[in-house]
Amino acid sequence: MSTSIESRQAKMIDELRVFIKKVMSDPTIAVKSMEIARAHRGQPNAEELIAREISANTTIRIPESWSEADRMFLDIIHDVLDDEEALY
Repeated sequence: MSTSIESRQAKMIDELRVFIKKVMSDPTIAVKSMEIARAHRGQPNAEELIAREISANTTIRIPESWSEADRMFLDIIHDVLDDEEALY
């Protein structure tokens, strides 16, 4: 594996560790994030709206230029919404 790939992976792991710590220390983050995602689902630019509102209303900060970890977080939110929708 090249060092640039290893470096990117290490950075993503570090970002995810910080994120997981925040979620575990404040369980309302997951609930708020999902409420925000439900409110914006299906809208044009939904991911951007979700990212901005999560950043404004929780301790999670998603910058304007997303990292791989930020994108993974948003993808997981959409997966959870898809799973919820499949239940109905």
